[in-house]
Amino acid sequence: MRTRIKKLADLPEGAENPLSAAISSRHRSTVAMATEAVRHGDCLLAYQPVLQTAPPHGIAFYEGFIRVLDETGRVIPARDFMPAVENTEIGRELDCVALETGLRALVRNPTLRLSVNMSARSIGYRKWMQTLERFLKRDEALGDRLILEINQTSAMAVPELVIDFMDRLQPRGIAFALDDFGDGPIDFNSFRDFFFDAVKIDGRFIRQVSTDAANRATVRALIALAREFEMLIIAESVETEEDAAFLAENGVDCLQGYLYGAPTVTPVWEKPETAKASG
Repeated sequence: MRTRIKKLADLPEGAENPLSAAISSRHRSTVAMATEAVRHGDCLLAYQPVLQTAPPHGIAFYEGFIRVLDETGRVIPARDFMPAVENTEIGRELDCVALETGLRALVRNPTLRLSVNMSARSIGYRKWMQTLERFLKRDEALGDRLILEINQTSAMAVPELVIDFMDRLQPRGIAFALDDFGDGPIDFNSFRDFFFDAVKIDGRFIRQVSTDAANRATVRALIALAREFEMLIIAESVETEEDAAFLAENGVDCLQGYLYGAPTVTPVWEKPETAKASG
C-alpha cells in the first residue's frame, strides 16, 4: 500500500491522479445521464406521505422527489445525480421539471396537497417562474395546495433573495418549508426574518433519536427554536415506532419516513382502479 501511495505521489507534473480521473469521469457520466433524461422527458416524481402526529394520523401532504430514468429505464433517485448537477444549468431544468410535474399532479387531483423541492438558485431562473405563473393563471387556487421546500444550506447562502421570494409567493397561498433543518450553521438573523411555514428536521438527527442522547438533545433544541417562530415541525427519515413515539411526545407535528411508506412513482391516486369482479 505504501508503494502504491508513493507512486501516486510521484506522478509527473501535470499528470492526473487516477482516483481524481475516475471521480471526474463518474461526475461527467452522471451529468450526461441527467441531461439526457431532461432532454427526452425521462423524469418523474416519487411520492412519499407525510402524516400528522395527532390522531387520527391522517396524511397532511405528500412530498414529490425528482427521479430520472437511465438508458435502461431504471429509476435513479435524486441522491445519485443531484450533487453532480445542483450547481449547473441542468439542475435548474430539473427544478422546473419537478415543479411542472407536481403542478400537473395537483391539477389532476383536487384533494392532493404536495411539496416540491427547489434550490434557491432557481429563484431567478426565468423558466421556473414562468412554469409556476402558467399554472396559477389557469387556477390560482393551486397555490393553496403547493408547498415549496428549500434546504437550509441553499436558503442560508442567499437569505435576502429567499426572503423576497417568499414575500411574493406566500400571499398567493403557497407555503414554504425549510428542508434539512439543523444541517449546518444557522444564521439566526436570517432565520428570524425568513417566516418559513414549516421546518423539516434533518434525518440524521431523527434516526435512532429514541436511543441516541446527542440526537435527542439536538432535536429538542431544534423543536424549541421552531416553536419560538410558530413553525410547523416535521421530522423526516422516521424509521421506527420508538423514534416516532419520542418525536410525538416532544411536539413534532408531522412524521415522514419509511415507517409510513417509501417514495413511490405509482401513488394510490395514479394506480388503475381494480377491476370489478363479474357478477
